[in-house]
Amino acid sequence: MGTEFDYIIVGSGSSGAVLANRLSEDSSVTVCLIEAGPRDTHPLIKIPLGLIGLAKSRRVNWLFNSTPQTGMNNRRIGVPRGKVLGGSSAINGMIYIRGHRQDYDDWAAAGCTGWGYDDVLPYFRKSENNTNAALDDALHGRGGLLSVSDLKQANPMDAVFVDAAGQLQYRACDDFNTAEPEGVGIYQVTQKNGQRHSTAAAFLAPVQTRKNLHVMTEQEVTRLSFDGQRVTGVHLAKRGETTQIMARHEVILSAGAIGSPDILLRSGVGAGAQVSTAGQKVVLDAPQVGQNLQEHVDIMLINSTRSITPYGVSLRSLPRLAGDALRWVFSNSGMLSSNMVEAGGFIRSGPNVDRPDLQFTFIPGKKSNRGRMIEWGHGVSLHTCLLRPKSRGSITRNSPTGAPNIDLGLLNEDADVELLAKGAQIARDVVAQEPFKAHGVTEIHPGPSVRGDAAFQDFVRDNAKTIYHPVGTCAMGHNGSAVVDPRLRFNGLEGLRVVDASIMPTIVSGNTNAPCIMIAEKAADLIKEDRRSA
Repeated sequence: MGTEFDYIIVGSGSSGAVLANRLSEDSSVTVCLIEAGPRDTHPLIKIPLGLIGLAKSRRVNWLFNSTPQTGMNNRRIGVPRGKVLGGSSAINGMIYIRGHRQDYDDWAAAGCTGWGYDDVLPYFRKSENNTNAALDDALHGRGGLLSVSDLKQANPMDAVFVDAAGQLQYRACDDFNTAEPEGVGIYQVTQKNGQRHSTAAAFLAPVQTRKNLHVMTEQEVTRLSFDGQRVTGVHLAKRGETTQIMARHEVILSAGAIGSPDILLRSGVGAGAQVSTAGQKVVLDAPQVGQNLQEHVDIMLINSTRSITPYGVSLRSLPRLAGDALRWVFSNSGMLSSNMVEAGGFIRSGPNVDRPDLQFTFIPGKKSNRGRMIEWGHGVSLHTCLLRPKSRGSITRNSPTGAPNIDLGLLNEDADVELLAKGAQIARDVVAQEPFKAHGVTEIHPGPSVRGDAAFQDFVRDNAKTIYHPVGTCAMGHNGSAVVDPRLRFNGLEGLRVVDASIMPTIVSGNTNAPCIMIAEKAADLIKEDRRSA
């Protein structure tokens, strides 16, 4: 292995794997991709339902925790992040959602030229190989590297959920990746032939024999190296041994909304006082590094059912479980091909809201409110997520080693609590509709004793969590006060870009995996353009 490359990419997740593929298309440049975790050989990664086991696996998951959240009665919130080739795309729920047109048009209106909806749509399409031929070709790609498909075998309760929402006049939606998604339906997923299709499987596996692409695993980047105000490489640590590799052109941080600002802070780049508190010498006073953290806050209602149609573990369902195991072995179908978060949709909290501000995620199974993934028996669970929270958090450090301080800032704004409580009451109304009654539904969390706005607001503060979409901590902007410019170059330093969820100025109205892939597709073109013009 050489110790100098044209490009060094830190992080192999939803953005980093895509970048590694696209930049190494040019055989005249050398690319080094660095991943802190192992290769994606964990047996549960390919099995969609395996996400239940991956959620708490230290082998492939950073398993961060937040600081005590003042808006949530000082509870600490778990923050799983992928630590494996493919990053969080190897452990997530596989839902493929882009967001709303206005999300991106707002970025452009705020000065992020080239990031409006019409600008980014071609990059979404470039990645995508959508297997549903009925969807609009003007919106969907057919020959991309990332397989996007319908669920191989959706649970019948998904249709019950859609019918129930229809009773409340929420329309059915056949495609959540139009410019302005609204309504309820079954989500498409990043799966190929019933198996998870992470960015490692989609973008790295096909090009692993490229001689100009070097992939390093189980190597943690401890800090950047500098020559004056130019980033020249990275320092690595593996099992107590340290090394350094150099970049002739650029270092690209793709370590995510937690990892990227944390590496910067450990390298002396951030608010001067914060860098000093962390025990580092200030290389660049960049006050916005680690600030502007945004996260989708979510509340879940859990219901038991007399029916065993939903997924579950019980004596009555043992024959079906055995059959599902065989269906997976022979055809990659059945319950093991489920991502659990199968259906959902986007709704408005009221008639005067200009676009959906709440997202449902329906699980045809009985989740747990006690820290487990599932409970014994059968049931249905309905998540309600606040799409555009007003609350903000931060990533900071108290020392040069150990985990960062992750303050998600959840529910710091009362308006977020009020809207999420309203959404939870709408979710209860959906499950109370006639289509669910035939399955003997009984609400067990929060239970019928919780009624009215005040009680639901207390319930939200006591029980809300996240759905693992941190963004915004190296936000893009049009002036020098932003962390990166619209070409994702770091303001104030040469030879450094950030390409991941952290560059989002504001969070998108939906799941963040697909937008991170898009960001990397666009960034690859920007990097190539800048190299040609240099």
